[in-house]
Amino acid sequence: MKKLLIFLCGLLCIISTNGQTYKDKKAPVEARVEDLLQRMTLEEKIQQMSMHGLGNFPHLSEVYGVCDSPFDGLEKIVEQSRNAKRHAKENTRLGIPPIQIAECLHGLLAYGATIFPQAIAQGSTWNPELIEKMASAIAYEASATGVDQALSPLFDLIRDPRYGRNEECYAEDPYLVAEIGKAFVIGMQGTPEQTVHGIPENKLMCTAKHFAGYSIPWAGINLAPASIGEREMRTLHLYPFEKVVKEANVYAIMPSYNETDGVPAHANRFLLTQILRDEWNFQGYVFTDYGGLSHLENFHKTAADKSEAAFQGFTAGVDLEAARPDIFPHLLGLVKDGKISEAQIDQAVRRILTAKFKAGVFDKKYADMKEVKKRVHTQKHIDLAREIAEESVILLQNDNNLLPLKLDQLKDIAVIGPNANQVQYGDYSYTRDNKSGVTVLEGIKNIVGNKANVHYAKGCGISSLDKSGFSEAIAAAQKSDAVVVVLGETSVILSGLGWGKGPGEMESDDPFTTGEGYDLTDINPIGVQRELIQAIKETGKPIILVLVHGRPWSIKWEKENIPAILEAWYPGEQGGNAIANILFGKVNPSGRLNATIPQSVGHIPVFYDYKPSAKGINREPGTPEKAGRDYVFSSPDPLFPFGFGLSYTTFEYSDMQASKETFGNEDITISVNVKNTGEVAGKEVVQLYVNDKVSTVTTPVVALKRFKKIELAPGESQRVSFTVSYKDLGLWNKDMQYVTEPGEFEFMFGKSSENIQCRKTLVYKE
Repeated sequence: MKKLLIFLCGLLCIISTNGQTYKDKKAPVEARVEDLLQRMTLEEKIQQMSMHGLGNFPHLSEVYGVCDSPFDGLEKIVEQSRNAKRHAKENTRLGIPPIQIAECLHGLLAYGATIFPQAIAQGSTWNPELIEKMASAIAYEASATGVDQALSPLFDLIRDPRYGRNEECYAEDPYLVAEIGKAFVIGMQGTPEQTVHGIPENKLMCTAKHFAGYSIPWAGINLAPASIGEREMRTLHLYPFEKVVKEANVYAIMPSYNETDGVPAHANRFLLTQILRDEWNFQGYVFTDYGGLSHLENFHKTAADKSEAAFQGFTAGVDLEAARPDIFPHLLGLVKDGKISEAQIDQAVRRILTAKFKAGVFDKKYADMKEVKKRVHTQKHIDLAREIAEESVILLQNDNNLLPLKLDQLKDIAVIGPNANQVQYGDYSYTRDNKSGVTVLEGIKNIVGNKANVHYAKGCGISSLDKSGFSEAIAAAQKSDAVVVVLGETSVILSGLGWGKGPGEMESDDPFTTGEGYDLTDINPIGVQRELIQAIKETGKPIILVLVHGRPWSIKWEKENIPAILEAWYPGEQGGNAIANILFGKVNPSGRLNATIPQSVGHIPVFYDYKPSAKGINREPGTPEKAGRDYVFSSPDPLFPFGFGLSYTTFEYSDMQASKETFGNEDITISVNVKNTGEVAGKEVVQLYVNDKVSTVTTPVVALKRFKKIELAPGESQRVSFTVSYKDLGLWNKDMQYVTEPGEFEFMFGKSSENIQCRKTLVYKE
């Protein structure tokens, strides 16, 4: 019946479009796809499975499926978009426009677009609703420049701080990653109820990446193999992708660069077909990471030549090759040799064309700079960037309530450190020009005004070993009542067509230390930054440490010696104002750790959801003064646990209740009363953890199942309720079947994964 309706609709459209159903925007998507597909030559179909640069399109006679926006200013993107899409629609045989893609990880990657906090900071908000608003704002800006699809977001897990791309990830926990990532996709694409029919106006298609297991490479080195069994892969690394496919209808999936168990992801039929298509019924298209197919030949060495790489990737489940047509042009020879069929090519092209029609690529107006000026970097978006930054900053330590600073008690304040007067946005940003955002120094000056003197000294570089600036920094501290020290890292930025510096970029001898391809063997503060803060401590002045960087650092000395510590990650263009608002109490910090902070690099891995045997059996941790076991000279404990974060107020948990003590194949409700017992309003992240007390395969000692950020006035109480399905308590058993096993489950409400406030054991019976 469905095919008959499509045929009849197509027949009616033929009359109104001179026989070209695919050009009729009123025709059903399926009819438009099939009409266009039957008009295409094999060569044209394969060109749809490839990508080219946006600026190259007016000079190409071929019609490629996708083009990428240049890493440049807004005007150039708009100009190239108009030229490329007009050329494709008006000067090629079938008039098929390309999908214009862009990086939108924490804002459109273009000079002049709003720069939001980096993904790692988005995750530490624990506020999906806020991230949904942000993604919608990014789509609103990017779509005005002609962008149709975002190469965002990431669903990788933060499991090894050495790895440089942690800053692009939301969290170490799969549930938190899934919830933040779903919110991003829904904000950017539209709701699943909308996107099943098409992408709404001012929205973008999303690309979920990197599929899968990318973020736990050997030795923390980007692209290195990942040692993951199928159960761990399904439980941890596939979980967020499954949720976004089934619950957010994401339009594209990007395979990861790495291999698992000897099979590169771009040639992994188990991942790209069995899991993605057969088990999850994914309806979108598979978009390679840049050069991922070429890697099969020149990096992983699983293919002897480009033709073999094309066969491996295509038969595994890849639909489109990025960033340039290197491997997939060889599909033509494979079809002619009978190794693959044209019908197989048709299926891949059908997915790409379906995405194009659903995204309105054939029917959209060309990008207009007048519209861009109305929609990009609006005050509303700037305010949102500040709000997200404020909710992302984590108060790790506040001895003797040093914070918030009281302006009426300060005559002089020192602001010191390599990141004190330098914006840092993180990877996939266009610039680090201070003109593009607010530094911590500037933010503090905005609050202080003429009420106190602000003394600035850089002190040292990020990775430089030069200590010549120490004396100036010490002098600034000595004449101040409080000292704010801003340490951290700097990430690679994107400008031009490759790695480089943006316009107005401040020159520095410091190399990039985090971001894609920038991995470390040591996660202590870089260069002489620790020595700088140690020298300032000798002045005896109260010190507040602010960390602006892209990965968890080992700050054991700092925890033991510095009274107040703020983790700010990369806080976006309004980061300086947000940090200053928290320092002076205009905003009560509400960020919570989305990644466990280890004592040292030797403690890695140190994630919170460890198995019962992970901390050893002797449980006799040693110290440098007294040797022990597990470890000889240390404990295996984290420096700061997952979910941790302090506030300027206090919260009390009480009266935990469950709708049923014993439950079956049904939903249950778990609730707790939370009260603000302090003197100021604040936001608390209520976290629900579960432990499967006995299971046929090992399960974590605690696993996050629900969370909610709430705001309470002083003395105010709120009952927080979560609905949990029996399916949420399942595991992949010995037969690799997902089941919920009968038995006892301990439910726990906590302020962090280690600070549990209430417990209740419930029994599941089939």
